[in-house]
Amino acid sequence: MTQGNPARQPGLVRTFLQRTLPFSELPADSLRRLAEVCTVEFVPEGTALPHSAQRPEALRVVQQGAVRLTVAQEDGSPALQDTRGEGDIIGAAALLGRSTASVHATTLEDTFFIRIPGKTFLGLASEFPAVERYFMRTLPEEYLTRAFDEMRLRCEGASGSGGLYLFSGLAGDLVHRPPETVVRGTTLQQAAYRMMKSGTGSLLVCEAAPPHGEPDAADMHLHAAVRTAALGGSPAAGPVIGIVTDKDLRNAVALGMGHEAPAETVMSAPVAAVDETCTCFDALLEMMRRQIHHLAVLRAGRVVGVITAHDIMVVQGRTPFSLFREIMQQRDLRSLHPLGPRVAHVVRAVVEEGARAAAAVRMITVFNDLFLEKVLTLLQAETGPPPAKFSWMLLGSEGRREQTFATDQDNALVLEDCPDDIIARAAQVYFDAFCTRAVAELEACGFARCAGGIMASEPGMRLSVSGWQRRFIRWIHTPEPQELLKSSIFFDFRHGHGHAPLVRHLRESVAAAAQADQVFLRHLAADALRDRPPLSFFRNLVVEKSGDHRNMLDIKRRGMLPFVNIARLMALAHGIDETSTPDRLTALEQEGHMPAQLCREAREGYEFLMHVRLVHQLGQIRRGEPAGNHISPAELTGLEKRTLKEVFAVTERLQAFTRQRFKLDVS
Repeated sequence: MTQGNPARQPGLVRTFLQRTLPFSELPADSLRRLAEVCTVEFVPEGTALPHSAQRPEALRVVQQGAVRLTVAQEDGSPALQDTRGEGDIIGAAALLGRSTASVHATTLEDTFFIRIPGKTFLGLASEFPAVERYFMRTLPEEYLTRAFDEMRLRCEGASGSGGLYLFSGLAGDLVHRPPETVVRGTTLQQAAYRMMKSGTGSLLVCEAAPPHGEPDAADMHLHAAVRTAALGGSPAAGPVIGIVTDKDLRNAVALGMGHEAPAETVMSAPVAAVDETCTCFDALLEMMRRQIHHLAVLRAGRVVGVITAHDIMVVQGRTPFSLFREIMQQRDLRSLHPLGPRVAHVVRAVVEEGARAAAAVRMITVFNDLFLEKVLTLLQAETGPPPAKFSWMLLGSEGRREQTFATDQDNALVLEDCPDDIIARAAQVYFDAFCTRAVAELEACGFARCAGGIMASEPGMRLSVSGWQRRFIRWIHTPEPQELLKSSIFFDFRHGHGHAPLVRHLRESVAAAAQADQVFLRHLAADALRDRPPLSFFRNLVVEKSGDHRNMLDIKRRGMLPFVNIARLMALAHGIDETSTPDRLTALEQEGHMPAQLCREAREGYEFLMHVRLVHQLGQIRRGEPAGNHISPAELTGLEKRTLKEVFAVTERLQAFTRQRFKLDVS
């Protein structure tokens, strides 16, 4: 075949397009007809193709070879914009009328194209909207969804029909009866009798009805974070003020309370609630996070029923709540140790049932926080109360709530400032023993020690509020590159256990200092540009060439870390308190500090990388191997590899935005 003599090879074309997005998603008959009108075109090295300022006569798909894309700079010299290799497409933006610059394409080597007539392509885009949407943005949602589905199906033991109920079923679907209510002043005996007669395990406690039989409108709306349920529309009861469960009544009897005591003396308030459109999975996580067994369900802000953890367990069959309950029931530290490894099996089940990484990681965070609280609570019961207030501070991926199965301990201790020397010395002795034991117990539960020594058991990781303030101020005002690299995970800190105001006060002072220091932010920005996305000049995935991880890709360092670093940088620059990467990106988008499209793609891309990492680690655990972060691209499907490349292209755009935002002239 020579240049200018394209040949029709429908069999070859159909086979190639069957594995090339977006054409692989066409119906078989449409793909066959498309292949019949396409030609295979040979273009020698160094040949210029029609540029995007003109509407090309055809769409070209690289079948073999490579193409360089350049744009003209102000001085007329060409600047490299991109390179395209096998499966990449040339000319779509121009054909669809979306070209914004004069992009010149030149073959870097002898190249074969599959040439699709322009009218044929435009007809496909009109007939199949998914084809046009593919070219509207770099990271199309429908293809991300397909890639997620492929990874779920690759998990061994994928659930059969009905296994997705935890994620498709809604809290409102579990409500089969209106809530049982009593008014303030109802005695414990009357409440117990009401539960027995109605066959329920909970009662909502309400104020007496307003004079006109309707609750005040101000009581009908719920706070977004801690919701106090309000029951309206009934002349018998006013706003809900609390909930009494059968467990509360048992505790009252055990404590010897009189049966004439009012129910509100043992009720829990405010009432935790979720909207009826909340998934069963999110309802379950809310119960686990709050360590409760009952949730009010709301419709238009009004309680329509109460659901329990048992309700979810019955419809789901297998549930994380059983492990959660087992952890809660332990009364000594040794009994906690064998429960840690079981978290991976529970999370594997929810991934098989359709959970994406964001949901799975939230569940891991709930379990990890529960282990921490249980370990420190039981340890304090053994050692006695501390001589000073403290906060167990979580750093790095723990602080970001983004742990998977290959993350070690990153923690520290914040102590209240003690002006009394005797109390300060007593606190030093107490917390030296307490933290050493706590780190060891967490390790026994499956949380590996930090190889870099960033743990509360190290003396340098136990400081007062003012001590931590001085350390952060030193990092901010004198940012040495190597020390800044080591200290960056400290800026993801959050409260884990103890006295939360200590960390809140520390965060306020650190946030103000970081936002005001532009030199520090520029150093962080330079660090965020240090690791380039693992794409070669020809847009192939870059893997390690030697060593134990030869032909593998470090999905954490090369893939996820640039997203983490840029989200942290931008959050500090704009005084955003969020610590998780997706939450930071959402806040940046909502406050208008970054382009909305870039934030959306960054969130979706980051979740995809996290899901690849999570599925890889679950496979290692299933095979009895230690969980790690190096993946082999050879084990991924074509769609997964293509999606990885698109995600890394998002990384390039994030870094370009960062370079421009902080005016960094780095290559």
